[in-house]
Amino acid sequence: NKDNLDQAFLDYNKAIEIDPNLADAYNNRGKAYHEKGDLIQAFSDCNKAIEINPNYALAYNNRGNAYQEKGYISQAIPDYNKAIEVDPNLAEAYYNRGVAYQKKGNLDQALLDYNRAIEIKPNYADAYYNRGLAYQNKGNLDQAILDYDKAMEIKPNLAVAYYNRAVVYFEKQEYTKSWEDTHRAQILGYKVHPEFIEQLKKASGREQWNQSFYS
Repeated sequence: NKDNLDQAFLDYNKAIEIDPNLADAYNNRGKAYHEKGDLIQAFSDCNKAIEINPNYALAYNNRGNAYQEKGYISQAIPDYNKAIEVDPNLAEAYYNRGVAYQKKGNLDQALLDYNRAIEIKPNYADAYYNRGLAYQNKGNLDQAILDYDKAMEIKPNLAVAYYNRAVVYFEKQEYTKSWEDTHRAQILGYKVHPEFIEQLKKASGREQWNQSFYS
């Protein structure tokens, strides 16, 4: 929350004041600036951390995230490459590079990166979710469902995974399951696209999710 973030800034500023060459403090403050939405300062701090320590994998990863947030995918990927070169077991760098490749439409490369991220970090819910999305976009619906299942097993309140699984079930014409997942996504606060609801109503011949179908 905001109070924790404000305290973090005070701590990082103090650490930098005591030791102006403390790369960790710059990297962590840069990550906090990113969280706050101040990408200019995030870039500045990541650059400083890398200047102090040119082999700082986390700083390259965080700068890549800032580039990606700005939509500069082509600049983000080399930073993830460098992070992976420095630390081949940094699951987050593979995951983030996978997201970048997915945004570029390179689903096969994205899948390779998600696979590696999951291999390093087997309970990586976001990696399972995004891999499911990549499989869904490739038309591999059964594999997409398996990955959404795993993501929700690890992170039960991942509302967007329920929604995307609902879309997969819709594409498989399994409308009862699609309604159930749509309902769960809405309960968790996800704003389901009205057009999808209308399509589901029309395809299923029903107006809404009905508990009696699951009794």
